[in-house]
Amino acid sequence: MATVLRTQTADSATWRDYLELTKPKVVVLMLITSLVGMFLATRAGVPWTVLLFGNLGIGLCAGAAAAVNHVVDRRIDSIMARTHKRPVTAGRVSPLAALSFALLLAVLGQALLLAFTNPLTAWLTLASLLGYAALYTGFLKRATPQNIVIGGLAGAAPPLLGWVAVTGHLEPGALLLVLIIFAWTPPHFWALAIHRKEEYAKADIPMLPVTHGEHYTKVHILLYTLVLLAVSLLPFAIHMSGPLYLVCATLLGARFLHWAWVLYRDSKPHAAINTFKYSIAYLFLLFIALLVDHYLLLWSL
Repeated sequence: MATVLRTQTADSATWRDYLELTKPKVVVLMLITSLVGMFLATRAGVPWTVLLFGNLGIGLCAGAAAAVNHVVDRRIDSIMARTHKRPVTAGRVSPLAALSFALLLAVLGQALLLAFTNPLTAWLTLASLLGYAALYTGFLKRATPQNIVIGGLAGAAPPLLGWVAVTGHLEPGALLLVLIIFAWTPPHFWALAIHRKEEYAKADIPMLPVTHGEHYTKVHILLYTLVLLAVSLLPFAIHMSGPLYLVCATLLGARFLHWAWVLYRDSKPHAAINTFKYSIAYLFLLFIALLVDHYLLLWSL
């Protein structure tokens, strides 16, 4: 009877369920960093084909990786309050349908990248997809409390992908953008992990607050935030950006450091989730500042 009910529920899946499989809010943030990478890569305009189809290809591959994550993590998602209503976990979309959807997105994404950008972008995007869907979701997430740190490279790739889509090769500026997101990832996710500590423990996921305790995690959030602040100033130090970015990066980083300190001192209620929420705004505003500063410098020449 349970099987019949689940089948009936899966058959009633809507387009919104399939959209949810792609984690659209996460993909939008990734595409913003990809866009910034594209515009920073050149002093000339980005070709509209690369701008449109390059980002579409990157977004489709990111959505494919997210859909695989829904399938692999369906047992974990059923335990956690924020994820138990996800389409695969709730039975609205079957695992086979979700994987087929992921394959379709990945193939379309790769085809667009090969047709409208260059092979290096396609290969790097595929590596990022596999890094998140297979290495992080399938192995690291359950294997080590350093899962976020090691697996962070996959999530840090979008600005590099955008840059390479325009230039066709790797450059130091693109790698610096990756380094910024790589340093941002641990304090971002560990703040959420503290907020959801009991659920991660129940799901037997070795997140740092579960394996080493909250105090240890808060210390590392503070340390990584200091690293992030230093790394975020490097674009100015290497003359990749100008004074406007320096001011914005300093102010945004100081605010992030403030929240990390509040979390460490446990001086405000809901500090962990508020730190997590601010971290999202931080990354968005930092990359927008990079973009605006880039064009101000071009217009001043």
